[in-house]
Amino acid sequence: MRLATIDLGSNTVRLLIADVAGAGRWRMVEADQRVTRLGEGLAASGRLGEAPAARTSAAVTEYVARARRHGAERVAIVATSAVREAANGGEFAAALERAAGEPVTVISGEREASLTLAGVLAGLREAAEGGPEGDTLVFDIGGGSTEYILARGDAAAAAVSLRLGVVDLTERHPFPERVEPARFRALLAEVAGRLAAGVPEPIRTARVGRLVGTAGTATTLAALDLGLALYDPARVQGYTLTRGAIQAQLDRLGALTVVERAALPCLEPGRADLIVPGLAIVLATLDLVGIDQMVVSDWGLREGILISLCS
Repeated sequence: MRLATIDLGSNTVRLLIADVAGAGRWRMVEADQRVTRLGEGLAASGRLGEAPAARTSAAVTEYVARARRHGAERVAIVATSAVREAANGGEFAAALERAAGEPVTVISGEREASLTLAGVLAGLREAAEGGPEGDTLVFDIGGGSTEYILARGDAAAAAVSLRLGVVDLTERHPFPERVEPARFRALLAEVAGRLAAGVPEPIRTARVGRLVGTAGTATTLAALDLGLALYDPARVQGYTLTRGAIQAQLDRLGALTVVERAALPCLEPGRADLIVPGLAIVLATLDLVGIDQMVVSDWGLREGILISLCS
C-alpha cells in the first residue's frame, strides 16, 4: 500500500511518500521539504499572516498533487503548533482542506511529541544505533514549539511541548550581520531560563544516556559538520555531534552575515536566519541535561505519522 504523509510545521512543510509492507516497514518512494514559515509574525499578532498562509497552502497543495501522481492511496496532512495556536488556525485548516482536497488534522503538542518519538526511535533502529545506558531524551526544535520526550525503552516516560520556536526567536533576536557575542549570550540566557521554567522535573533530573535531536536545526548542523555538498539523509541519520563540534559551527556561522550563511551548502533557503537561534536551543539543552554530545535523527514527525497509519 502506498501512503503519503505531510508534516505541516510552523516553519517547514515535509513530504514523505512510501510503500508500506507492514507495521513499521516501508520503502521510501519520495521525500521532500520546503521552508514556508507559516508561523511568521504569529507570536506578535496571534494570527497566521496572509502571505505565509498562501505560501504554505501552495506547498501543501503541490505535495498532495505529487502524492496522487505517485499513486498514494491515502494522504495524511498533520498540522502542528502554528495552526493549533493561531486564532485563525481553524479557518486556515478548513481553507486548506478545500484547496488540497484532503483532510487536515491539527494535533496537540502531546500527540506531536508521541509521534515524533515513534519516528525517531524507528529511525535509530533502522540505522542500527544501539540503545543507551540510561534514558533517551529526544528534542524536536520547530518553528513555533520545541518538544522534549523522555523515553525508557520504546515508551515515553515524560513529555512537554514548549512554545519556544526558532521563528519567534529569530523575529525577536535577529542576526542579519555577524553574531555579536553579547547578543548571543542574551539569547542563550533567555532560552536557558525558559527551559528551566518549562521543562518538567522528571525530564530535568533524568539519567539521560542519549540525547537525540531531530528536525531542521539538528540535521543542518550535522550536514555542516560532515562537510556535505548535498544533503545525504543516510549520513546524517545517527550522526553524533559533540559540544565542541556544535560550538565550532556557532563560531563558523557567527562569523558570517545571513547572506553568507545562506550560501553555504546544506543550509536550505529560509533557514540561514533561523540557525543561530536554533543553536541557542541546542546548547541550552546540552546544559539542561548535563551532556556533551547529541545524536542526530533525520527521522521524526513525518515518519511517526506514517507509523501511526500502519498500526
